[in-house]
Amino acid sequence: MPKITRSLLLIISLLTLFPASAQINTDQVLRIGRNNLYFEDYVLSIQYFNQVINVKPYLAQPYFYRAIAKLNLDDFQGAEHDATLALERNPFITDAWEVRGVARQNLGKNREAIDDYDHALDMLPENRGLLYNKAMAQQDIKDFAGAHDTYSRLLKRYPNFEGGYIGRARLRLAEKDTVGAKEDIDRALEINKNTVNGYVMRADIAISSHKDYAAALEDMNQAIKLQPQYAGFFINRAYLRYMTDDFQGAFADYDYALQLEPENSMALFNRGVLRAEVHDTNKAIDDFSSVIRLNPDDYKTLYNRAILLADIQDYDNAIADLDKVIEAYPDFAAAYFVRFDVKRRKGDMRSAEKDYNKSLALAKTRVKMNSGVEGTPFTPDSADVAEGETGELMAGGMTQEEVKRRFTSLTTIADNSTPEQVFNNKEIRGKVQDRNVNISLEPIFNITYYTSPTELKLSGDYVREVDDINATRILRMILQVTNHEPGMTDEDIASNHFSSINYYNSYIASHKPRAIDYFGRAMDFMTLRDYDNAIADLDKAIEISPDFTLAYLVRANARYLTGKLKADDNSTVKETRPVRLAIADIDSVIKLSPSMPVAYYNKGVMLAEEGDYTTALQNFNRAIELRADFGEAYFNRGYVFLYLGNKDAAFADLSRAGSLGIVPSYNLLKRMSAK
Repeated sequence: MPKITRSLLLIISLLTLFPASAQINTDQVLRIGRNNLYFEDYVLSIQYFNQVINVKPYLAQPYFYRAIAKLNLDDFQGAEHDATLALERNPFITDAWEVRGVARQNLGKNREAIDDYDHALDMLPENRGLLYNKAMAQQDIKDFAGAHDTYSRLLKRYPNFEGGYIGRARLRLAEKDTVGAKEDIDRALEINKNTVNGYVMRADIAISSHKDYAAALEDMNQAIKLQPQYAGFFINRAYLRYMTDDFQGAFADYDYALQLEPENSMALFNRGVLRAEVHDTNKAIDDFSSVIRLNPDDYKTLYNRAILLADIQDYDNAIADLDKVIEAYPDFAAAYFVRFDVKRRKGDMRSAEKDYNKSLALAKTRVKMNSGVEGTPFTPDSADVAEGETGELMAGGMTQEEVKRRFTSLTTIADNSTPEQVFNNKEIRGKVQDRNVNISLEPIFNITYYTSPTELKLSGDYVREVDDINATRILRMILQVTNHEPGMTDEDIASNHFSSINYYNSYIASHKPRAIDYFGRAMDFMTLRDYDNAIADLDKAIEISPDFTLAYLVRANARYLTGKLKADDNSTVKETRPVRLAIADIDSVIKLSPSMPVAYYNKGVMLAEEGDYTTALQNFNRAIELRADFGEAYFNRGYVFLYLGNKDAAFADLSRAGSLGIVPSYNLLKRMSAK
């Protein structure tokens, strides 16, 4: 169905859902859009903001919030445009200047971004995120003096902001001041020893300044403990292990990098080179072939595979690889010489002689150009060749030293320490969560229509009351249980839920309403993040049927999520009442269904977030008693034990949670082991 039709359906649904003199309730729709924004349902939130804009295009807020949603979807141009529209309507929205600055910075419009940050700094002159992002933008335009001034201003106001020291270290490295950069990195790690970029940058300095591979390896070990799911770190550590003669460790790191990213061409290529060095030729060829399947024009890999194919006497395929290399780089002397050697061994002496003469002519030209300069390792855009003392070219059977030089010339992951923007507005998440693993409690379980199956958990969890309702087929969709509900990315799905609400509206208006009807409409409201209307319907369902267990459970979740929204709404006062009401609903669930593990688990999460760790532990204990393989409960109990200082109990629970498929357990274990 065309997008314009889907959008039209949403408009019609909203007009029907929120009638007010043929006008939607823009405050309510804007609020629901913000709910979706908070819970990272960016696509659906945009649909809500669109409706407000259609009715009241003169409002600044919907453009501003839509800009945030687009920013989080990497639609930087769209975010810039919407932020501009918001500022045209209200230039005093400080966060709109920030959003546009962030969008422009990601688009490479650093000068314009700096102007936006300056506007915001006029209103918030000491804001940490604005100063930090401005300094990075200044460095990107080579305004090093300006960046130094901004970092000085930042660190004077925030002397314990480790990110500021990391940013200034990057600036000092750009100025070749490795001593000053290392001082800043050391200071950042002194403030926060979990600063991943600090270890990575310090490792780079150790390699480039002193070739101190052992020190670099120690820092990369720390980085991997903190961020064990990033393949690039394992690729770089493999290089360091190779340089310290730990071949087995290097292989292990390449293997693990490929477990994380099976199509990582750099890991495949580097492992192929290492396999070639230990004469595991066939497996090396397999790795190179995998790289070429991913990128048929990877000439460096074609060159290396050709050499190995020649070694196993597969001359025709070796020549085919070399033909492609020479076609792309007709002045690359070594490729002609390798092809000469392959043809010679094949017996094609006439053609081989032509390649030999060509390689010799190119080599002599190259030697004259680089008189007195030592040859460099091979890269695809280089025509360098190695020479013996007699001037005779060496190829085919390369010496171990040449293989080593070729290996050390491989490109490692260069963007390990890419700076992360810091944001004033909490809703501007950007890509921060893509780079750093944020360890927190596993979330509560929800009753929902959608789940996110993974390799470790192919379906939702079990709650008897959910199965009972599903068995009746009385609801319009099948209920599921999950604590990782997927975001809504399909407008058709949203339209279906609006249509479902309209169906219930008509049915309830023309029939004596049943508890299940209010519950069904509440589930649609929950899916669309309209928690107020969901709670109102659940109130009615419980009024009609006071023993409706699932209605209490869903209302508890709605109240809990409402509390999270209010507590994080740029407020300095945390509102606990919605959470306390949620816990009261959970108590009703437990009274009606005392053997439901999820109820105790959810109560434990809520209590832990309220700071009542002792009672939270009791509830996690009960959840585990009822269900011995409850991985999320083990993880959260371990998390609470860790918070309370019981490290042994925490490690036992986290290990158990990891074995049950709760992946963050391993990250937390490694972090704690590093302390």
